[in-house]
Amino acid sequence: MQGRQLEILRAIVEEYISTEEPIGSKVLAARSNLDVSPATIRNEMAVLEEAGFITAPHTSSGRIPTDKGYRLFVDKLADVKPLSQAERRAIETFLDGATTVDDVVTRTVRLLAQVTKQVAVVQYPSMSRSKVRHIELVNIQPSRLMMILITDNARVEQRTIELPFDVSEGFLSSLHIALNKSLQGSTLASVTERIEGLSHSFSGNERTAIQIVTTILAEMAVERAEEKVVLAGTANLALHSHEFSSSIHPILEALEEQVVLLRLLSDAGGDVTVKIGEEQSEKSLKQTSLVTMKYGVDGEAPAGALGILGPRRMDYASSMGAVSSVARYIGHFLSEAE
Repeated sequence: MQGRQLEILRAIVEEYISTEEPIGSKVLAARSNLDVSPATIRNEMAVLEEAGFITAPHTSSGRIPTDKGYRLFVDKLADVKPLSQAERRAIETFLDGATTVDDVVTRTVRLLAQVTKQVAVVQYPSMSRSKVRHIELVNIQPSRLMMILITDNARVEQRTIELPFDVSEGFLSSLHIALNKSLQGSTLASVTERIEGLSHSFSGNERTAIQIVTTILAEMAVERAEEKVVLAGTANLALHSHEFSSSIHPILEALEEQVVLLRLLSDAGGDVTVKIGEEQSEKSLKQTSLVTMKYGVDGEAPAGALGILGPRRMDYASSMGAVSSVARYIGHFLSEAE
């Protein structure tokens, strides 16, 4: 593609994103900085249309970008729009009070939806790479315990344990020390192995109590699929319902499925990834665009992924900038937590 054709395509995409109106050659000549005549623009638009980058939604109307046109626009996008100082401060303020992974994920997905005005999806950081920071045992009643598992990335899991008999404070203290000595600093994946045989030095009710506690602790260390992805901003999608040729209900129904949300984030990379229209693997989402990116601790394997989903007529530069910035912020939080 010639440079002038690319600039005209860029101008068409930007104008359509801004106005939501098909763009004609006269309007483009008047509003853009192309410095060429409407006739020249019209000729170049004919070439772009023949190549499948733009199309006329109605007879004798202006032109709008196709999926192919958006794809080229994104691939050739020289600058990803950075967040403004106000937006950066808002992110810092919004996430500053978060103390746990649950809190930061919830805040992040709401923040991303607010900043981009799209549907936001955030995956929980993988627990398989997390390490045990501390285990706390709280005696609620003589036969009822609260066990709290805290990981190095501030993930907090807790479970109430009902025992078939009472246990003493002295036993509970010994068990607390033994669990932390065995597990502190170990990965969650190794928890089951490390606590195996812990009950062998005890007998009677104490051995039974330890077996119950360690069985539940092993379950807590296993990643729970139902918590992996959270969603916010579906109302934003409804604001753009007129941009979908059919009902948005299939889109909303797809977004209710955790397995669909996980697949949306499965192809996220270390840099911003954009899928447009027909590039979406989910049939019901082929009228949408998806912007994703992995996040994690610097220098280590990614912990999770996040992204936004919206109509194909999306402000890609701003959306890509927001996803990239928020991914860095959540990664920074995980680094600080460790």
